[in-house]
Amino acid sequence: MTTPVTSLPMQKLLGQMQEMSDAAAGKKTPVDLQVSGSFGAALRESLQRINSLQNASTATAQAFQSGDPGVELHEVMIAGQKASIAFEMGVQVRNRLLNAYKDIMNMQV
Repeated sequence: MTTPVTSLPMQKLLGQMQEMSDAAAGKKTPVDLQVSGSFGAALRESLQRINSLQNASTATAQAFQSGDPGVELHEVMIAGQKASIAFEMGVQVRNRLLNAYKDIMNMQV
């Protein structure tokens, strides 16, 4: 008996669903936090990643709107949500950095 071959995008989707299921169940998953260089470099890399996610979301939406047969609605929605979550994370990091800066500036020496 042969097993069906799952396409690569389907495997990726199943992997993402498993990660979300584990996170919802409270299972701890290893987090890859490899950062090389300074804090500025890490911040720059994260902003570039947010930008690339937003660009990918826009490109996917435009491809879907133009009728590209290789782009499906769920792909557009997932790309949009990834970009939205990444942007919200960036805003929260910025807010925390500003609060930390204000706290440091208000300290008496």
